[in-house]
Amino acid sequence: MKERINILYIHGMGGGSESRIPSILKDALASDDSVRIIVRTYDFDPEIASGQIASWIDELHPSLIIGESLGSIHALRFSSDIDVPCLLVSPALNTPLYFGLLCWLALIPGVTAYLDHIYKPEEGDRQKLHFTFSVMRKYLRHRRRAFNSVEDCLKRNPSQQYFAFFGTHDHYRKSGIVSIRTWKKHFGNSFELYEGTHFMEDEYVLSMLIPKLYIMLNNKK
Repeated sequence: MKERINILYIHGMGGGSESRIPSILKDALASDDSVRIIVRTYDFDPEIASGQIASWIDELHPSLIIGESLGSIHALRFSSDIDVPCLLVSPALNTPLYFGLLCWLALIPGVTAYLDHIYKPEEGDRQKLHFTFSVMRKYLRHRRRAFNSVEDCLKRNPSQQYFAFFGTHDHYRKSGIVSIRTWKKHFGNSFELYEGTHFMEDEYVLSMLIPKLYIMLNNKK
């Protein structure tokens, strides 16, 4: 029996092994014996998360990494480290800048508890969020490491594949958390728009995301 190709899906903030998009991917690709979608819940602290994801990569040897929203920073960093294609959904590449700018608020008594309540994840196997000063500040270095990794990767492998999908009605684009300008600065025009929100709707997962992941896997061969 032919060994399956592993695709590592890195969820966004507050997501987890039960997140909607990877669940759709798993169901849609269940009949394909050649690929396997793997998603696991990682820590909100980017340093702890990096250790977790690095161990999964050593275990799984993925041929493609997909990152969603804030998980895109992890996806860029690790896909670049191992020179595998990187496919992103609504990449929130500037969230770490906001975390760094606003981390001082977490020093005010009650703010961390308030944010933890406001952004409380859904029930189930989901990433637990805890907005402390130290965790929020770590995201600045995490972002720098990701883009440094991308830069190094492109120097040694100019054909490395990076591609992103952006929703035309993504409300995070208004604040700049999700920014096509930031993407183009680093990756040019390797992106596509879909007529939806930040949380890629089911129809676009099926009609756009799945075909693109196959294209990127085929181009890797």
